Amino acid sequence: MHQVLIIGVGNEFRGDDAAGLVVARHLQERLPEVVVRESPGEGATLMETWKDGAQVFLIDAVSSGSPAGTIHRLEAHTGPLPTTFFRYSTHAFGVAEAIEMARVLGQLPPRLIVYGIEGANYEAGVELSPEVSQAVAQVVARVVGEVVGAH
Repeated sequence: MHQVLIIGVGNEFRGDDAAGLVVARHLQERLPEVVVRESPGEGATLMETWKDGAQVFLIDAVSSGSPAGTIHRLEAHTGPLPTTFFRYSTHAFGVAEAIEMARVLGQLPPRLIVYGIEGANYEAGVELSPEVSQAVAQVVARVVGEVVGAH
């Protein structure tokens, strides 16, 4: 079992949807001792990916109506996620559905922290919006602080 597992979710070719992947890549550099995975966000794959994690950090772009660059931190192991959070997902069985299915099946990691970065632009392209780029740096720092603080 991995003590700490980081999962970055997204599509690097759809603008701000790449936020979770970018965070994961920065965290891989900053925390080389931690297992980092990237995922397109398909629910069954996510459930398989996090099953070996004791403390899992999942980072994804969200579209909840908050201003672009807003950072949401949710402790998914303590209760359901807001249903409007991942409404932009291209998967019928995506992050929110995987978390709730795992909860029902008793397969949630003991600690599952979800960082959602509010996106602005999900059009085809590889550039993050300025607000999301700034939020990425903040989420990297916050996750590093949580991981280092736990040890």
